[in-house]
Parts: sequence; C-alpha cells; structure tokens
Amino acid sequence: MKMSPLVTSAVLHFGEMGSRWGFNRTVGQMLALIVLHEEPLSAQEIADALSISRGNTSMGLKELQSWQLIKQHHIPGERKEFFIPAGSIWVLANRVFEERRKREIDPTMSLLRDLMMESASSEQDSNVQARLHEIHDLLESVTAWSQELQNLGPEKLDTLMKLGAGVGRILEFKDKLLPGKSA
Repeated sequence: MKMSPLVTSAVLHFGEMGSRWGFNRTVGQMLALIVLHEEPLSAQEIADALSISRGNTSMGLKELQSWQLIKQHHIPGERKEFFIPAGSIWVLANRVFEERRKREIDPTMSLLRDLMMESASSEQDSNVQARLHEIHDLLESVTAWSQELQNLGPEKLDTLMKLGAGVGRILEFKDKLLPGKSA
C-alpha cells in the first residue's frame, strides 16, 4: 500500500506522539494508519506501508489490542486477520487517557498515600508530608475532573470547551460580587 503525502505526514507525527502517549513510535504509526484508513488493514499491509518487519507489526498490533485501541475484523472468504479502530476517535482518546491514568497516576497516588501515612520523624518530614498531601489532593481533583469530562460524551464536552473562556469570566464576576468567597 502506498501512502499519500498527507497520510505519511499524519502517520509520522502520530509516531512521534505515540511516545508521549505511552507507546513506541512504530506503534503510534500503526495506530494512525489503522485510524486513518477507511478499510480494514491486514498485518502485511501495515508492515508494507510502514516498511517494518512482520514480527514488529505483530508485536505492535498486540500492544494496540492490549490498549483496546484496535480490534480484529474478519472479512468473509479471507484467511488473513484485518484490523480496524476499536471505536470512535472519542472512545480511543478515552482509552488512552484511562490507560495513562492506570500506568502513571494510580501508582503515584498509591505512593503518596503510603508516604503520608508514615510517621514524620522530624519537622522537615512533617513539611514534606504537607507538600505530598497538596500534590495528592491536586492529583485527586484533576483525576476526578478528567473522569467527569470523560463521562460527558463528545457533544457535551465540545459545548463545554466552547464555553471555556466564558466560564473564567463568570468566576471572576462571582469573585467581584462575593468578595472573600473564593478559594
């Protein structure tokens, strides 16, 4: 399969972004290729398009399946396995967010809770625990907020994002009307 310059640019960029999302460059490129292609793709088509080995393709497909970002698609009369995205762009984004939370935020929250429960042996340790508590509370708030956003669905989230700057102005107005009530 030959990729157009537009598809090539997008695939290469997804590869670079993949490492920021939690998987390697090749896996990011594979995801982009599958998401951008209208028809189901076979492993061989993916390997050929990206000039990678079948073994590397197979490992990448397994990783994308473990993240629940792609799924197998059977075509009647074909013996090959084909792959398609495992949902809409919104569903895929939510799965990446959820996996990142499980891999990064949850272990950090667990460590912070453990450290906050230890007895402070000095004033410095007490100060450190106070800072750790602030970090914990911030992560907990951000995690709860992001979960609420994920639960909104694409239409409501789009509306909320369009309101973004307006919400900030409303909060400033509230602070002027009710001085001393802001956090």
